[in-house]
Amino acid sequence: MRSGCLAHRNQAQPLIFLQDVSWSSSFFFSPSPIYIFPLKMKLKEDINPLLLQVFRSVVWVYSVITFIPWYFLSGAGTNLERARRIKARSISGHPAGPYRAINSQRELVAWLHPGVDTLDKVFEYAAKRFPQRDCLGTREVLSEEDELQPNGKVFKKVILGNYNWLSYEETYQAARMFGSGLASLGQRPRCNIAIFCETRAEWIVAAQACFMYNFPLVTLYATLGPMAIAHGLNETEVTHIITSNDLLQSRLKAMLCDVPRLQYVIVVDKKPPSWQDIPRGVTIHSMDAVKEMGSRPENLATHGRQPQSSDIAVIMYTSGSTGIPKGVMISHGNIIAGITGMAERIPNLNETDTYIGYLPLAHVLELSAELVCVSHGCRIGYSSPQTLADQSTKIKKGSKGDTSMLRPTLMAAVPEIMDRIYKNVMTKVEGMSKLQKTLFVLAYNYKMEQISKGYSTPLCDSLVFKRVRALLGGNTRVLLSGGAPLSAATQRFMNICLCCPVGQGYGLTETCGAGTISEVWDYSTGRVGAPLVCSEFMLKDWEEGRYYSTDKPNPRGEILIGGPNVTMGYYKNETKNREDFFVDGNGQRWFCTGDIGEFHPDGCLKIIDRKKDLVKLQAGEYVSLGKVEAVLKNCSLVDNICAYANSDQSYVISFVVPNHKLLMALAERMKVRGSWEEICNNPQIEKEVLRILTEAALSSKLERFEIPKKVRLCSEPWTPETGLVTDAFKLKRKELKTHYQEDIARMYGGK
Repeated sequence: MRSGCLAHRNQAQPLIFLQDVSWSSSFFFSPSPIYIFPLKMKLKEDINPLLLQVFRSVVWVYSVITFIPWYFLSGAGTNLERARRIKARSISGHPAGPYRAINSQRELVAWLHPGVDTLDKVFEYAAKRFPQRDCLGTREVLSEEDELQPNGKVFKKVILGNYNWLSYEETYQAARMFGSGLASLGQRPRCNIAIFCETRAEWIVAAQACFMYNFPLVTLYATLGPMAIAHGLNETEVTHIITSNDLLQSRLKAMLCDVPRLQYVIVVDKKPPSWQDIPRGVTIHSMDAVKEMGSRPENLATHGRQPQSSDIAVIMYTSGSTGIPKGVMISHGNIIAGITGMAERIPNLNETDTYIGYLPLAHVLELSAELVCVSHGCRIGYSSPQTLADQSTKIKKGSKGDTSMLRPTLMAAVPEIMDRIYKNVMTKVEGMSKLQKTLFVLAYNYKMEQISKGYSTPLCDSLVFKRVRALLGGNTRVLLSGGAPLSAATQRFMNICLCCPVGQGYGLTETCGAGTISEVWDYSTGRVGAPLVCSEFMLKDWEEGRYYSTDKPNPRGEILIGGPNVTMGYYKNETKNREDFFVDGNGQRWFCTGDIGEFHPDGCLKIIDRKKDLVKLQAGEYVSLGKVEAVLKNCSLVDNICAYANSDQSYVISFVVPNHKLLMALAERMKVRGSWEEICNNPQIEKEVLRILTEAALSSKLERFEIPKKVRLCSEPWTPETGLVTDAFKLKRKELKTHYQEDIARMYGGK
């Protein structure tokens, strides 16, 4: 998981700055310009002067009456002090580090509870402490039906019922029986077993069973290609795999013959499929049947070898933005250290919290987040991106999405999902009446200033932002962002309109997803917070990119992460291990991330570049492709973007997946007719989009050589299924280059 930041732009419209509103008192707005979101005209021109004066007067009276009592009741002074305090410092005094959190200056923290040093002990601890509390929840499917779309496509829609829950004790017993059943099918301790399954309650039950019985769990993304899946299964020499009916039929069935060691397929659904052409030597069982085997007294008595802290818990295959995916070996101790660090950044985490799980559990962000919740007795309700909200693609109109039913207090999200929420809400704001839009903007700006001072705004929250907050159920108190950079505009929007802090995190599979997380009372944007209590950071000078720890005003360099959460390395890949991992003289294990960061005076980290994203142009200028993408992706016209540059060329080009609704509106204004594909290929539209992107780039102060000179509009979205992005929606540059090779040649050939 990687994170960063930048700001929002709009098509061919002027940007709105907070100083565009001439307020008489600095109590409401800071003097520095902060990007908010675009409107069709500048705010001053759009607001009725009388309405502006009335609003200003009401706010002034309200503030005078409530300020003193609210200041003391809300703890605003304490929150502001927390936000501004030093959060980490270099323990050596050198600007290169190592940097540690203030509360782990003497030693790094490696465990949650004394003596609880393996994941089976973590779950046993939770089951004993919270036996009757809800643990894992799944919504009942009441009905399914096909719905014809205006474009002729058929979408499957569902009506879902209530959540059905397994208690902690029931989940523990289910995992125990399933693990025993796997052992009766020949699975042995310290022998790998694979899981290839969607995010659901059965995934965690299966994982906990493997942790109990010391079966190293090989995780594979559901969207990996056939060759990558077969590579992972063969490299780890698995004989047993846990999957679902859907994935077995759609993905695994065709490749079973390519995995000769595979003997047992365990399907988590109630009934396994009935096949006539099962490959010889492969048998299929349902999860319930395996649990039934494990519940027999003669099998349940055989518990197997309990894991040690140093034993491998998970071999997690990364989706990989380049090349064949690598298996990261993660020990029990690594994961426990990682989740200990994450839990410390979530204030008041306890058994009353509800988490919604919908991201891939094969990704370290989701697995770590759910294990954090399990370790504290929280309940986890399962969802999917297609059923998350009332407006999600699979939810039948008029019925409730999962967030409305579950009303979670905790949630993890990748920026792609938060960007969609942001752009959808902003599009609706654009469609409001002049009065509604004016009130929304005024409330937004007012709240932005208040939270920057550490104040809360209960009246604004209840009168203006309540409906937006309801998109995620209305109870969310902490939102964790990871997997990719989060723009400043989106982060600010989530803070303001969803009325909850966003903990922007930075970490990698190689560090168990743990590295940094911003504190909930720190409302600054563009940073990823201070090191967690389980990690320490160093900055390594990078000559080629001209980043040095001696740089002013802030030390910069390649980020190295050390600590007990740094994993054991890549499975069967010693060459890569020597490149990316090392152990220092104190026995501390370190990982070289390839990301470039800078530490601010308060100890918070900002990601500013990535070694692999840096391209040297023909004239010698260095261009950070990630920086260009982060700026331009926040243009509302852009759903996704990939910047590209050849070192033997003098300029940057770009590939853009445009927002369907806004591009069609642009085409209508330009009187361009045709199908979606024809509009994307229209030279006039391309030229206008390029003009809009150029304006956004200049407004963000990109250098002239960083701004794309040509653009290609891509009619098909980039999804993990297309193979052009990872499951965390990070760009796969190699695959994108291959896919658009003809367009690259055309744009650089001048055709």
